[in-house]
This record gives sequence, C-alpha cells and structure tokens, in this order.
Amino acid sequence: MNTPAKLIIAAQFYPPDATTTAVYVSKIADSLAQERQVVVISATPGSHAAGQPGKPEVVELKSWNPRKSAIVQRAAAVCLLAGQMFFSVLRRVRSDDIVFCVTTPFTLPYTVLLAARLRRAKTMLLIYDLYPEALEAAGIVRSDSLAVRLIRFANALLFPRLDAIIVIGRDVPPLIEKYPGVVPDQLRFIPNWALIPIGYREIDPTSRFRAPDPSRFIVGLSGNLGFTHDPVTVFEAARLLRARTDIHFVLSGWGVGWTALNDLYAKDRLENVTILKPVPEDELVEFLSAADLWVIPYRRHIAGVSIPSRLYNILAVGRPVVVTSEANSEGALVLGEEAIGWVVPPEDPAQLADTILRAARDRGETLQKGRCAATLAEKYGEEATLARYREVIHNVLRRPRG
Repeated sequence: MNTPAKLIIAAQFYPPDATTTAVYVSKIADSLAQERQVVVISATPGSHAAGQPGKPEVVELKSWNPRKSAIVQRAAAVCLLAGQMFFSVLRRVRSDDIVFCVTTPFTLPYTVLLAARLRRAKTMLLIYDLYPEALEAAGIVRSDSLAVRLIRFANALLFPRLDAIIVIGRDVPPLIEKYPGVVPDQLRFIPNWALIPIGYREIDPTSRFRAPDPSRFIVGLSGNLGFTHDPVTVFEAARLLRARTDIHFVLSGWGVGWTALNDLYAKDRLENVTILKPVPEDELVEFLSAADLWVIPYRRHIAGVSIPSRLYNILAVGRPVVVTSEANSEGALVLGEEAIGWVVPPEDPAQLADTILRAARDRGETLQKGRCAATLAEKYGEEATLARYREVIHNVLRRPRG
C-alpha cells in the first residue's frame, strides 16, 4: 500500500512570530494540511507543535539570532540555519514527498532543495524576495560583485530543476526566465491577500489617529520599511507641503527605513508630520481606516524584487494608494486594474507632493477611488488564493519525475 505524499515546508519564520511572512506561511500550511500530511520546519522559538488532525506538524530548529547591527554574525547565522535545514529535510523526506521552501533567508532554498533532490523528492519554491536583485536594489552589493555572481550561478543551477516556482508578483517571471532552462510551465503567479476583513470603512472623525483636527486630509505610511523602500521621499514631500495646514502626514511602522525617518524628524520637526510607535495588530484596521490616502514608497529598480503585501490590507479597508515605483511593478499593476490610486516615479518628492495635493483638492474623487479599492480587494481574498496553492500541489504531484 502506497503512503500518501507528505509536504515538507521549510521556513525560517512561523507563528508565534508576528511578521507578515510568518502569517502567510502558516495560513498556507494550514490550508494544505486539510488534504495531506504537512510538516513545517521552522526556526522560530515557540513554534513547535505536535501534528493534530487537519493541522501541520511543526519541527522547531534551535537557531542563532544575533542582533541586527551585527552584520558578520547575522551572515554566519543564516548560513548555519541553511545547514541545519539541509539535514532536517534530508532526515524526513522520501522520494514520494514534496519539499516546499520559502526564500527567507535567501540561503535557505539552495540547501533545502538540494536535500530534496538527493532524496528524489519533488520541489517547490515560494519567492517572497528575489536575490541577488533585492541586494542590488538596496545598494548592499554591486551588480559586478563576486557575491552577485555566486548567487546568480547558484540560481542557474537551482531554478531549472524545480517542479514549481511560485511568485507573488507579475513582475517577477521576466527576471527568472532569464536563467537558461527555466520554462513558463514552472512559474505560478499567486498573489498575497488581505489579512483583515474586506469591506469599505467610512472615515471616523472621532478616530484618535485623526486628532486633533479631524477635518485635515490625512496621508498615511505604515508597516515594515526595508532596504528597498524610500521613506525619505515621503518626508521630503511633507516638507514641500508644510505650508498646507489642511494636509497632515501620520507615519507608523518599523524596520531600517524608520530609523532614517526618525533621524530626519529629529533634525527637522515638521509640524505637518506625526510619527507614532508601531501600531498593534488589534488596532491596525482602525489605523488604516483613519487615513484618507496611503503611500507605499519604493526606491528605483525594484520591479520584480519587492512586493507590497501591505497593499492588500489598505485596499481591504477601502483607501486609495500612491505607489512610488516603476510602471511594471506589481503594485503599479494592481493599481492599474481599477481607478484606485496613483503611480508616481520613485524617489521624486515633487511628483509625490503634487499627487497628494491633487487627492486632497478633490476629496470626492479620492473617496470614490477608495470605494473601488474595497471592491477590488475581493479579488485578493484568502480562500480563492489558498485554493490556488492546493491546485499547484496537485499539479506537481501529477507531473512525471524530471
């Protein structure tokens, strides 16, 4: 009697970690566990859980987690984790199984999927961030550096041998298809989805996030700002609009970008800018609903590199968005589906300020874009998206062994 294929998911982050990656991976794992045995190998403290009917089994690896400022130690830690994942997958996988890996950290797929290949298991990769492009866009490495050449060489070995590559942005496949041997049949586009209930929220003038003057036009910036984001453009746009007392910026989040924002604010305390501590998860809906307009700022050359997952939550509450990026980025493509916002060139404070001014002058148009946003968010619902993951698993199982 044949044993049903098992799915092994390798991911550094998993609940109780509260990052967006951990939340998405856990929901994917829970959905796939409804049909087959799922084992999640995680490096998050406290994530261990015994398998229950219809739930994944979680194997917790003891990992080293140096402070963020310790660059050398962090590099060593991600390499050590990749080695731990290799041996953990190698011990558990069989030839009939599927190994599903997430690109966090970027070293993980190479060792995890090597272990799967050694056991002749089928392989899937979920790309949240594409390397080395993410490192190049962030200015961490040069395009002609040895590190970039090594990562591209490893990708050239890895990508053509995968049974499925899942991307969360339509701007990613052109970059992956540059690698010899990669065929369109391997690629599957499955976007992220809203993590809050979808439905238009009226602006509440009594919201504490709009105080002390609820009549002002509120521009919001929220979430994790990484190396690919450009918060400086938002601050400089606020500087250009500082004479407009009817427009106010409310900023709250975390990440390296917020360090830059706080430094700017310490040097020049603009009266039209309020910087808040990160808003707790249970206050997120109220916070997102409080602004009239949201900004997602990116640096240049991020198309295919960084996907704005926060966009779906903003759409879910019914608010328009300004994305600063190239026109072919996933965020720009989503905004192009309906009249739900504006796309402006990256790193251009003047253009961003002009767009915000236009939105503030015609609040009727801005409100209508928000209502359209809530309607469009239904397209990015959780159930429909998770069904596409189950479909990919079925297709991979049906494929002949390469």
